Amino acid sequence: MSDRDKPRIESISAVTLFVADMARAVSFYEALGFDPLYGGSEASFTSFRFGDNYLNLTLGDRSPSAPLWGRIILHVSDVDGLHRRALDAGLEPQFAPRDAAWGERYFHLTDPDGHELSFARPLPRRE
Repeated sequence: MSDRDKPRIESISAVTLFVADMARAVSFYEALGFDPLYGGSEASFTSFRFGDNYLNLTLGDRSPSAPLWGRIILHVSDVDGLHRRALDAGLEPQFAPRDAAWGERYFHLTDPDGHELSFARPLPRRE
């Protein structure tokens, strides 16, 4: 079997994050423009759809011995526009959008449970 014929992972379908307070987490993600597909503020599990992908939140027990953490890298249509939206919603990104040496414009934002969100857009290729 050649490498071309071997099965390969093509994309992320869903990411699931544990959260300590579902209402707080749903409010945070809705402020960024995520629309709930299932669940909601009072549920123990909530799913958001964006494009062909899903972000799932599940209620978990947060203790100092088992901190919650995760990172999602999301490609977006307008990094600077989403940064403005986050600021307008009263959220606090870690830094202003910047161009990275690896060829993306991006910024980070931490959700109420400590998960890091990286919003990115590939930069145009330089010839």
